[in-house]
Amino acid sequence: MADKTNAHTGAAGRAPAADQPSSVRNVVLVGHSGSGKTTLVEALALATGATTRAGRVEDGTSVSDHDDIEHRQQRSVQLSLVPVEWTDIKINLLDTPGYADFVGELRAGLRAADAALFVVSAADGVDGATRMVWEECAAVGMPRAVVVTHLESARADFDEMVSICQRVFGGDNPETVLPLHLPLHGEEAPDGHAPVAGLIGLLSQRVFDYSSGAREEREPDPEHLPLIEDARSRLIEGIIAESEDETLMDRYLGGEPLDMKTLIQDLERAVARGSFHPVLAAAPAAEGARQGLGTVELLELVTGGFPTPLEREAPAVTTLQGKPRGPLSCDPEGPLAAEVVKTASDPYVGRISLVRVFSGTLRPDETVHVSGHGMEDRGHEDHDVDERVGALSSPFGKQQRTVAKCIAGDICSVAKLTRAETGDTLSSKDDPLLMEPWVMPDPLLPVAIEAHSKADEDKLSQGLARLVAEDPTMCLEQNQDTHQVVLWCLGEAHVDVLLERLRTRYGVQVDAVPHKVSLRETFGGRAAGRGRHVKQSGGHGQFAICEIEVEPLPTGSGFEFVDKVVGGSVPRQFIPSVEKGVRAQLTKGVAAGYPMVDVRVTLLDGKAHSVDSSDAAFQTAGALALREAAADAVIHLLEPVAEVKVLVSDEYVGPVMSDLSSRRGRVLGTEPAGPGRTLVRADVPEIEISRYAVDLRSISHGTGRFSREYARHEPMPPQHAAKVRAEAEEK
Repeated sequence: MADKTNAHTGAAGRAPAADQPSSVRNVVLVGHSGSGKTTLVEALALATGATTRAGRVEDGTSVSDHDDIEHRQQRSVQLSLVPVEWTDIKINLLDTPGYADFVGELRAGLRAADAALFVVSAADGVDGATRMVWEECAAVGMPRAVVVTHLESARADFDEMVSICQRVFGGDNPETVLPLHLPLHGEEAPDGHAPVAGLIGLLSQRVFDYSSGAREEREPDPEHLPLIEDARSRLIEGIIAESEDETLMDRYLGGEPLDMKTLIQDLERAVARGSFHPVLAAAPAAEGARQGLGTVELLELVTGGFPTPLEREAPAVTTLQGKPRGPLSCDPEGPLAAEVVKTASDPYVGRISLVRVFSGTLRPDETVHVSGHGMEDRGHEDHDVDERVGALSSPFGKQQRTVAKCIAGDICSVAKLTRAETGDTLSSKDDPLLMEPWVMPDPLLPVAIEAHSKADEDKLSQGLARLVAEDPTMCLEQNQDTHQVVLWCLGEAHVDVLLERLRTRYGVQVDAVPHKVSLRETFGGRAAGRGRHVKQSGGHGQFAICEIEVEPLPTGSGFEFVDKVVGGSVPRQFIPSVEKGVRAQLTKGVAAGYPMVDVRVTLLDGKAHSVDSSDAAFQTAGALALREAAADAVIHLLEPVAEVKVLVSDEYVGPVMSDLSSRRGRVLGTEPAGPGRTLVRADVPEIEISRYAVDLRSISHGTGRFSREYARHEPMPPQHAAKVRAEAEEK
């Protein structure tokens, strides 16, 4: 694996094809923004012959180029697939965004992949978010390897980076994270920095020299051998510790020379099991060079050590009625079960779905069943429909290269699935299935929007529907209390991308407006009011008088109407009219225009006219009576309070609790939540946490997560309530 020499077998302009699952590797690249994932993908494409110059396809666009927004934002914002071929193995490289706002794209990549490459920068180290993803992969047993990039940086130190990775990724067993090679430095430059020119294989003790622009293998110089002795011994011991051959360690300690082939096979098996995590080094090719540093070694690791789709368990499936089905097998002849892991829109082709096939074979022009989980809370409709599959293709940059079929274990693009959304299941129309959904992060940053013009208003609904279909991490809310259209997002960069897509893809210009929370009003004590509606302007008049008493009720009680009229002062047929008028006024509010709740209104007395009294007159009188009662009473503004749970590293518990207190929050307690992590529980007014998704990321250096759930409405402090009333009066 790590020290074998193979010639590349890719070909520029041709879509790699797979005829059996064993010849496929699905690999997701994980790392923080700027770690070098996209550059690494481009280097691998060049090394395999998929491109003829670094990162470029025939039309000159980038091999990872899918979205014009990425050019403007200068960062990856979505999952991209780059298929390459090496020694007759098709490798689907899934390049994910490193920015936290696009973690939904990362999770889609993890779902479609069978192994992960964690890309870390030798100049920047490992951030908290990357460490958390590593822990998630460890929990499900996904095989992982580490690639160290940016070795050309003046402050890069490979040995130090390996130590950091062992500490962060190795946990209690750092010897499961070990390098397969050591970097070989070239001649020292005038600034004192010696660039990395090659690699020394620790198992084979061979030098792989990239200084000429292509990989050349040779014997090490005598001075190299002492450098690798300790690292080589640790690597061999680490491999033996993971070997299934229990006699191997005794033989090694007894001085018996071990067969290199046996060590490599044990290493490959340990990597595929997810119990050993090799560290490799990589750098892009220089201008005009054929291969970048470490690309061949990395390709050999992927093809030899990473598991095939046959070795990974498929997601659980049920019938549409929720009845469990037997586990799927990665069999091209089995029942069709595929999943849409990404949805995009092309201005010329229309909707394009990136699909991972877990069982069966997907073919163009066949009819499949599309089933989804709905996620109505996020604005996604539930649907179960039959659709005809369009053309199948293999994406490569902005190109779509036609393929004849997509077998179990492979990934392809499907055109014209007009109803399919991200997360939906594709199956046989005669045997429809539903795949267990993957975990999506909750969008917790609200942004309210309004159409910029009447023309935009006409197109807004359709544009939002397309956004929802593409991005399951976004939640669309039509708030009935505030009458606002609210997009719930993962962060500010997520907001920018969504609004940019609305404008550029769907021609809808929107304006962001202040987000409103659902405030309420209630009476602070008993009050009485008299509503008098008497008008006579010729002809049929209007006459209605009613007297009411209002009293507050406990939180959550709602509204009660009590009739205590005696003697028929208000005729029976008009008592419901008074209640109707009171209810209408409660909806409008009496102080700042917010709905009134938790009150009991008692109708005590009134007067009617045999000719001029009517239903409408007593409705008006009831509303007037409530407003008069409010004029002389204390009216409380109620604000929604959320129960907030914050999961954070122990080192940030103090700053998080202090910040919650500054938001008028009441910290209810803390509890351990695993090694080095604490769960903080607090009640916080919702008006104070509208931007908490952004602020927590800053406070916790990207390691904190939180959830929120509506708890109740509570009286707003007088100074805050006065400000809200003043704003309402201005409007």
